[in-house]
Order: sequence, then C-alpha cells, then structure tokens
Amino acid sequence: MKKVLFSIGLAILGFSNVNAQEVKFGAKAGVNLARFAGDDLEDVENLLGFNVGAFAEISIAEKFIFQPELLYSTQGASSGEEFGGDDFENNIKTSYLNVPLMLKFTASDRFMLELGPQVGFLLSAKSEVKGEMDGSSFSVEEDVKDSFKSVDFGLNFGASFYIVENIFIAGRYNLGLSSIADGEDSEDVNVKNSVFSFSLGYRF
Repeated sequence: MKKVLFSIGLAILGFSNVNAQEVKFGAKAGVNLARFAGDDLEDVENLLGFNVGAFAEISIAEKFIFQPELLYSTQGASSGEEFGGDDFENNIKTSYLNVPLMLKFTASDRFMLELGPQVGFLLSAKSEVKGEMDGSSFSVEEDVKDSFKSVDFGLNFGASFYIVENIFIAGRYNLGLSSIADGEDSEDVNVKNSVFSFSLGYRF
C-alpha cells in the first residue's frame, strides 16, 4: 500500500509542476448506486450510498485538465433470500477511501468529459441481515472486512456540467477491474465493484 500511495503522490506532484499557476481546488458530494458484479452472482441489487471529498483541477493543455481526487465512498450491494417461507435481505456495506486520477476534456465552456483510473483503500465492510421470523422482525450485523481485499482498482468514465462558473453537477461510472473477494477459496470467486455516482461540486 505504501508503494501505491507513493506512486500516486509522485503523479500528482508531476502534474502539478506542469502549470502550477493554473491549479484550482474544490469539494464535491453526492450519492452512489453501488452493486457487485460477477459471473457467479445472482439476484444482486443496487445499494444506495454516498460520496464526499475534495479535488484539484490542474490545467495541462488548452482543453485538458488533470483532476486528482480524494473521496470517502460508501458502496456494496444488496440481495434478497428466502428461507423456510420467510424473506431476508442481506446488505453488504463497504466504505472506501478512493483516489481517482481523472483526465478531463473540455468539450465546451461548461461541459467536460472525463476518464481515468482509480485506487480504493478499504476502510470497513459489514454484512447486515434483516427480515422477519415467526412474526418478529430482526436485524443482525457482522464485520466481514476480512472477506474483502484491502485495495481495489477501477476505471472511471464520466461527465460534468458547470451550472455557473464554479458550481457543477457530475455523473460517473466506476468499473471494477480487480476482484475484491479475499479469504479462503477467493481465487475461485470473481466479485468486482460497480458504482454509479452523482455529485454536486463547488470549485473555489
């Protein structure tokens, strides 16, 4: 993890030195529609989460901007199961410290397209099972962080639109590139993050 953080730091410093006088900072927050993707997964539904963090806009060419970000993001997935005639809901809730490294193309004065890799560092993972049994509702939560890898790699696609000069709305899709399953028999399980995020941001 130290090597990954060191490489990210070098990349940010390298781009910052290109044109330091054209660096702007901002903050953003929004909602996530997250789920797990994989060939062996069935009946997996979206789980609502949120994202919040900060970013820098570094001008590197006339129409191109490098935008490193630091985001706290809640993700995961939801699934429904039936056992003994009773319905149960299992929500896997994960939280990550994500570091997207986005390259943005200025298509117009207000509209931008973006593409870039992302590294995510797992902060927590919990399984919440809830439902009804014998006429009584219940909810059980368990820490399952050991079942997930500590680092996740993905690729982001998105776009942003500036409503006014410093306020924008943005949409993004994070495509997981590596399996996040860990523990015994994890080599036979292919589970990846899949997250749609929508945010409102302010550039200072």
